[in-house]
This record gives sequence, C-alpha cells and structure tokens, in this order.
Amino acid sequence: MEVFLTTLQAVMDNLGATVVLPIIIFFVALIMGAKPGKAFRAGVTIGIAFIGINLVIGLMWSSLSGVAQAMVTNWNIQRDVVDVGWPSAAAIAFGTDVGLWVIPIAIIVNLLLLVFKVTKTLNIDIWNYWHFAFIGSMVYMVSQNLAYGLIAAAIASALGLFLADWTAKAVQKFYNLPGISIPHLATAPGVPFAIFTNWLIDRIPGVRDWKVDPDTIQKRFGVFGEPVIMGLVIGLVLGVMGYYNADQAAVLILQTGMNLAAVMLLLPRMVQILMEGLIPVSEAARDFMKKRASDREIYIGLDSAILIGHPAAISSSLVLVPIVILLSIILPGNRVLLFADLAIIPFIVALFAPLMNGNIFRMIVAGMLELGVGFYIATSTAPLFTAAAQNAGFVMPEGASQITSIGDGFLWPQLLFTKAVDTLGVFGLVLVAALLVVVWALYAKNPTKWERIAGAPEE
Repeated sequence: MEVFLTTLQAVMDNLGATVVLPIIIFFVALIMGAKPGKAFRAGVTIGIAFIGINLVIGLMWSSLSGVAQAMVTNWNIQRDVVDVGWPSAAAIAFGTDVGLWVIPIAIIVNLLLLVFKVTKTLNIDIWNYWHFAFIGSMVYMVSQNLAYGLIAAAIASALGLFLADWTAKAVQKFYNLPGISIPHLATAPGVPFAIFTNWLIDRIPGVRDWKVDPDTIQKRFGVFGEPVIMGLVIGLVLGVMGYYNADQAAVLILQTGMNLAAVMLLLPRMVQILMEGLIPVSEAARDFMKKRASDREIYIGLDSAILIGHPAAISSSLVLVPIVILLSIILPGNRVLLFADLAIIPFIVALFAPLMNGNIFRMIVAGMLELGVGFYIATSTAPLFTAAAQNAGFVMPEGASQITSIGDGFLWPQLLFTKAVDTLGVFGLVLVAALLVVVWALYAKNPTKWERIAGAPEE
C-alpha cells in the first residue's frame, strides 16, 4: 500500500495539476454519463485553461515580487521569518509522512459524506489536497503523533467540504458557475472575515453606502474605469512605490504597469476558457443526479483559480499589495517578511466578492483584516512550519531562521488545529471535530439562512 501511495504521489508531483486535473475531469465526466468525445474535450480544455491561468499568475508574481523586493530594500525591512510561497508549502505538505496518505484519506471522507448525504460537494481538486496535508503535518509536528496528523487531515478535508457547501449558492450566482463549489482551503477560510467586515461597515453611516464595484467605477470614470486601465494605473503606482530610485526607473515602472494591465485582461479570458470546459461536466453531473438520485443536488468542487479572473478580485488584491507590506512594517510583534506569496492574494480575496457584491472597498478592508491577523498567526506558527519543512527535507533559504507562507501560514484553520492539539492533545482534535459537526448541523437545519449570510441571492 505504501509503495502504491508513494508511486501515486510521485506521479502527482511529476505531472502537476495541469495534467492530473484534466485526467480526473475526463473520468468524472464519463462516470456522470458524458459522451467520451465531450468528456475528453472538456478535460483538455480545462487543462489548457489552467496552463493559461498559471502563466498569467506567473506574470503577476514576477511583477509583484520585483516591486515587493524593491519596497523591502527601500524601506530597509528586516524580519527573521521569510515568506517562501505556496509552492514550497505544498512541497512541504506532500513531502511529510502525512502527505503520503492524504489523497486516499480525503477521498474516503468525501465519498462517505456524499453517501450519507452530509455534503453536496464532490471535491475533484486533488492537487489542492495539500492544504489538508499541511494542516495534518503541522499537527504531526506539534504532537509527534502520526495518527493525530492523519485525523487532522481528515477533519480538514471535511471542513473544506462544509465551507464549499455553505458558499456554493453565492459562488454560482455571482460568478455564473452553475453546479460549482470551492473547497479550496486557501480561499474558503476568508468567509468569516468577509461576514464580519460587512457587519461592521453596515453600521457606519455614509461608509455603508459606498458602492465601489467594477461596474460603478467604469460608469463614473469611463475608459479610465475599465479593468485594463485600472490594472495599468495600479501597476504604475506600485512601480513608482518600488522603483522610484532604481536605475532605469521609468522602464521598470512602465513594465510593471503594462504587466498588470495584461493580467487584468488575460486572466478573465483564461477563466472563460475554463468555463467552456466545465459546462459539459456540470451538465453531465446534473443529469446524472436527476436520473439516479431523485434530483439531489451535487456540486463539483474546484480550485478557486476559476474565481480570480473577476475584476473585483484582481483589483482589490493589487491594491492590497502595498498595504500588506506596510502592515508588515507597522504591526507590533510581527516577524514575517513578505515576498514569494504576494501573487496568492487574489485567491485569498476571491470569495469576498459574492458576499460583498464585488465592492472593492469592502474587499480591501476584509483583506486587510484577514492578512493583518495572518501576520500574527504566521509569527506564532512559524516554528512548526519550519519543523514540518525540515521533516520534508526542504532546503531553507539563505539567511532565514524560520519560514512561512501566506497560502497556509496566515490562515486560521492551521492555528485552530495546532493550538487545540498542543493544548488538549487528542481531545483537541475531538473538540475541533465536534465544533464542525455542530456548525454543520446548524447549517443543515436552515441552509437558506446560512447561505444568505454567505452572499447567496434571495430566491
């Protein structure tokens, strides 16, 4: 069994998500009753879309990381916990003893919850099971008990399914993604911050009436409010902040502006291609459930990459870049130096948009809140993150005594799990599981009410 799992993990690592996901999509579509030709084309189209999305995100990463490094140098920011980025976190998660078992564990949990009609989400985003492995690896490090780590990974996978079910209606309506949900644990944990931000702003006279969504901006500013021009302007401003004193400053500033303008145009186009591939799959899933499960709803759980092409998600995340760098300077007690993971911010804020109807101002505030809290979570859990990295054989960057990432190191689930186990041992895991069961039961009792809190439209 261990040899099989090791081989499976090696295949996942070598092929990557852009190859593995299309294969999974193909077989899922076939099982759901799609014709082989349509299933094959859907898988290939989705793979192409993810390649395109990754290329655009790579462009954004290179632009933002260059600006961030320049700002860090200009402002002489020095911290001992270095942000190594989500790819490193994923490699660490899959490289630990927990990571070897996470795929079968998460699949079993998902299938059991589907069979017993607890969840509606079929999570086929297998590559992002690494988030469950990461939480399990952190628990393993704090407890030195592999069983605790595996149980934590199983509970984390169930948490992703709950958050996916809860936000599915809002995602489907706002993003026009019928039959889709988002169990991605880099994105879904932001929902409580968005709900709190809405509650807070709705109690501030005047501010609660600010409407700063992309359509309103475009109507008010005309061509200068279009997403491409917004990307250009934001890029130029970021370029000035980073490169004002650099050699060939004008060239670097203009390149940053054009790169981010390109991101604003190309990322939505890549998501459109992704949607083209998803339509046959969602239609097949709907027909399958009508024939075999008395019209029971089933959602296809996917990577939040399908959300980040929205102008509100991109715009708010780009504005957040200098803000979070500033927060890293002014927050007392913070030890984290941001660098590699700034391009993941669109994933962090993507689920804010349905709850806030695309209001960029509110999304920025919620992002500031989540990432501001995240600095303290990352500072607190950096020793565990570093220990997990060493367990996985990760090579530490030069000059870094400890490491973290925005992708998981900043997020509350890993803090919840590790602190619960560190304080109460196995009873901490029981407590977390019980809390999830209670919340899920409350949701099941009145799903419409809960879904409206999470941004679902009134029917």
